[in-house]
Amino acid sequence: MNNFIFENATKVLFGKGCVKEYLCCLIKGCGDTVMLAYGGGSIKKNGVYDEVVSILKKAGKNIVEFSGIMANPTYAKVLEGAKLARESQAGLILGVGGGSVMDCCKAVSIAARYDGDVWEDFWARPGIFDFEPLPLGVIVTVAGTGSECNGGAVITNEELKIKTGRDYPRCNPRFALLDPTYTYSVPKFQMVSGSFDILSHIMEIYFSGPDEDNVSDDIAEALMRNVIRNLRAAIRNPEDYTARSNLMWDATMAENRIIKLGKRTDFQCHQMEHQLGAYTDCNHGAGLAVLHPTYYRHIYKDGLAKFKRFATEVWDISSDRKTDEETARAGIDELERFIREIGLPATLQELGIHGDVDLKAVADSCAVVPGSYRKLTQEEIFEIFKECF
Repeated sequence: MNNFIFENATKVLFGKGCVKEYLCCLIKGCGDTVMLAYGGGSIKKNGVYDEVVSILKKAGKNIVEFSGIMANPTYAKVLEGAKLARESQAGLILGVGGGSVMDCCKAVSIAARYDGDVWEDFWARPGIFDFEPLPLGVIVTVAGTGSECNGGAVITNEELKIKTGRDYPRCNPRFALLDPTYTYSVPKFQMVSGSFDILSHIMEIYFSGPDEDNVSDDIAEALMRNVIRNLRAAIRNPEDYTARSNLMWDATMAENRIIKLGKRTDFQCHQMEHQLGAYTDCNHGAGLAVLHPTYYRHIYKDGLAKFKRFATEVWDISSDRKTDEETARAGIDELERFIREIGLPATLQELGIHGDVDLKAVADSCAVVPGSYRKLTQEEIFEIFKECF
């Protein structure tokens, strides 16, 4: 394996009832005011909001609400949250929701303590910390991004039409509460798209060098099989606790940096979807589902041994009487069939993107990542978009 340094400062408390059991203790010493951050209000319908507010009030905390965080959090929303945090003198941000809420809160934790241009100094380029971000804790209600156990935050600058992410260990949540029962009320499409995002994160790490025998690839294969099996089970029964708890931990394991150790990682497909989202505000997991099979058909020959291994080890495809290329293509075909099976779109038109979107402009705005088996050009990215249309 390649050399690496591993760090993860987030304390995870996992399981049914963990919020009731631990939240009160976790918020001690975090000042008098908690900024409670959430999205469109679903937590008010499923009882999570009432439960959390009750605990905060019993702990004697003042509560300032920061609501309306959108699916693709914007830089404007980050600045709104930072202003509120400063004015209320919040001692802790408590993000309750999925990846968009957590990502927004991480960016707010920087902006609330920084006087300069947060976008230019921390998203347009890597930032330097000479201050402590505002402390953050999270309660996860949607399994998908794995944002609960890293410092990563993907933010959209609507004015510049750029959607990009940075991962700062200083922004890791201090604690993450993961109760799988909180995910029961998530709509099916959101649950499925979030679960595909988990699979995508793992594939983006797996399909990169080095390819010699290593722990990270072995763990990645086990995680991919687990996501596939448990997503099917959760679709059959949305309140299957075993399935929902496995998916929740799969999401964390995919992005807590463990399986990235010693790997270059790819994330070209994520970069392409991010820019597609910047121009169209499309669903992230669904966008990835459209792009992955086509992208992999463009690069599989450059990582043939790994794509063959993906087919045999993840999808149980026999390589008997097949060439390596045939086996590798069969694995990609099976991935595409799985996408159809779980009800995600397979084309940009099915995703709701039509001819009025300038796909050439989207392609030209995409960064080309260094970790892919083959470095793409903007022209090839444009070809991928057109083939996905």
